[in-house]
Amino acid sequence: MPISIGVFDHMDSGDSPPHVLYENRLKLIEAYDAAGFYGYHVAEHHQTSLGMAPSPGLFLAAAAARTRRIKLGPLIYIVPAYSPLRLIEEICMLDHLSKGRFQFGMGRGISPFETAFHGVRAEDSHAMYREAVDIVLKGLTQETLSHTGKYWSYANVPMVLRPFQAPRPPLWYGPSNAEGAAMAAERKLNIVINNPRGLARAINDAYLESYTKTHGAGGKPMMGLVRHLFIGETDEEALRIATPAYRRWKLSHVELWRRMGTDNHLWPEQLDEAIAKDGAIVGSPETVANEINDAMKVSGCNYLVGRFAFGNMSYQDTRQSVDLFIKDVMPNIV
Repeated sequence: MPISIGVFDHMDSGDSPPHVLYENRLKLIEAYDAAGFYGYHVAEHHQTSLGMAPSPGLFLAAAAARTRRIKLGPLIYIVPAYSPLRLIEEICMLDHLSKGRFQFGMGRGISPFETAFHGVRAEDSHAMYREAVDIVLKGLTQETLSHTGKYWSYANVPMVLRPFQAPRPPLWYGPSNAEGAAMAAERKLNIVINNPRGLARAINDAYLESYTKTHGAGGKPMMGLVRHLFIGETDEEALRIATPAYRRWKLSHVELWRRMGTDNHLWPEQLDEAIAKDGAIVGSPETVANEINDAMKVSGCNYLVGRFAFGNMSYQDTRQSVDLFIKDVMPNIV
């Protein structure tokens, strides 16, 4: 099974002002595009240094203008914070601006604090998410939109702007268990998994079982495995550069949670723990290639999604890592 390569980006602030951060990320995306990467996925976060692309569509429009092949999309849109009708129009615009390279995920958002800042109560977020997804998918595939729900209602709204891709751009979902994987398979959604490779295999097995039962054995969507990735000339160099950058990323990840007197324990505090718990792959090209090959084989995934830029890692260090990955790791991924 051929392995595709992609990127997941929180775009945490690091030490750069936003205009420098954006330009450096765009230069990296140009490099991903030139190297034949499949996709670039950007997170949406609000009122935290974890996410400096709170309006992901704006950044992706700029990325679309500077690339030619790479797929682009948010992973995810925090849909309770949007007008569904407005979101439908944005998706259509981005699909045309990218000439059919737009792909996207939708969710309710992992942080109740971020959505609360935008007027969404935690007890409403799941129901709002489910209703908004129904509206968006109807609006992308129908000539008029009608919907009567708890949070939004529309009557015979003309869908003048239609997607470039028919019937709509591809959708992504991040299951964390077998139930979520089965739901994604039934709806033909691509998936991305953050779990350790053994648990990822169980999720993928449930996904494939449901997919085959519902759709038959042909043409399976993409199954992504997400990892922090950093490559140095040696294992020692890679760890020296990536360790403080990972720590800065982790502090950004929990910044808002800790300010609110709680915590988010999804990610280890230090890089060595993240490596031990199978959340990061760091080292020389040989070390990284061997670890990737094992992770993809054990997990059964067909799409490697790397967090190449994170924390306060400099553009120069990130670019050197990406260049080493393209030159010395990609040819050895089997």
